[in-house]
Amino acid sequence: MENNGQELCDQKTGKRRIWKEYQKEIPDDRYFYVRSCIRQTFFPASEQMFLKILRDDLGKDIYENPHHTTCSGIGYHSDVIPLETSMTIVARQFALMAEAGYENLAVSCITSFGLYSEFLETWKHYPQVRERIADHLRKATGRELVLPKCVAHASDIVYRLKDEIAARAKYRLVDKDTGEPLRVVEHIGCHYAKMFPSKGVGGAEYPCVLSGMAETWGGQIVDYPERRHCCGFGFRQYLVRANRGYCVSNTKKKFDSMEPYHPDVIITNCPGCPYFMDRWQYVISEMEGKTYGRNGYGIPVLTYEELAGLVLGYDPWDLGLQTHQVTVEPLLDRMGVEYDPKAKFKGLEGKDLGHPEAPTYLKVCGCGL
Repeated sequence: MENNGQELCDQKTGKRRIWKEYQKEIPDDRYFYVRSCIRQTFFPASEQMFLKILRDDLGKDIYENPHHTTCSGIGYHSDVIPLETSMTIVARQFALMAEAGYENLAVSCITSFGLYSEFLETWKHYPQVRERIADHLRKATGRELVLPKCVAHASDIVYRLKDEIAARAKYRLVDKDTGEPLRVVEHIGCHYAKMFPSKGVGGAEYPCVLSGMAETWGGQIVDYPERRHCCGFGFRQYLVRANRGYCVSNTKKKFDSMEPYHPDVIITNCPGCPYFMDRWQYVISEMEGKTYGRNGYGIPVLTYEELAGLVLGYDPWDLGLQTHQVTVEPLLDRMGVEYDPKAKFKGLEGKDLGHPEAPTYLKVCGCGL
């Protein structure tokens, strides 16, 4: 018995040691924030909600310079922008951060996060490239290249602060009628941990940045065969119209795999993933008459900022949930979230923005019929 007890102790110690290798340092304050070029179009309220939660709810110091630009990642990965041009653009972002007196970079987009990680690793191993980029930056802008102390994706920061959010929660990821945890699918964007596993919490094998949030806020994580399968975005696939069938087929593979496990909501940390997993449900329904989720309503797909906002009690329409293709009201009702259904498509000062047409098969709430 003593030997068995020692073996169990050794196993636990070994697992803890291994798990430590999958962690990353995430400061809890003082960030220079860089937005995503496409997230502002896909889900326009998410980034603003991230800033609002950190500043107003949690009292954190997070700064945004209105002169920062796109990281150029989509152009770089699509072979439109040369490598050193992208590096110089990123170097300028770092210079703006240093000039503002910050050393921790908070990144909204995981493509940007992957790009920054790639360039920092390149400059670490090839200092002559770093010096060349610093010279480009100096000649182009008069600025000096200063490397950040920490580069964290915004989902890392919400993960770091998940307990503080839970302590202020108005709602939980729990069915208000049954008390059962909601079933959550978490989808990690490929550029978050697959490119550079050491840069993401849990690495490529055990990424826990989203599952950690969901479980802390009361949800139950759904495991299914295609959990780590790509959403299907792929810049070169989607940018070439003739290739978009590859994108939707990838996403359908994920939906078919998760369907038997009856998820209530999908959360993601990538700009493209929530867009495609949300919109493709409409596309698949129109192509095949097939819907996923409960009673033909589809599976709501939320960004982690939107999920945090719901938990904290923000109005769903202030979170921008009316911009989603898959209707969110069934999820709100199960959580017990208070909302005004008549305000879904109201703009500033109650202006009526008009109601979108209802899809053929996918059920939605609030659309004009």
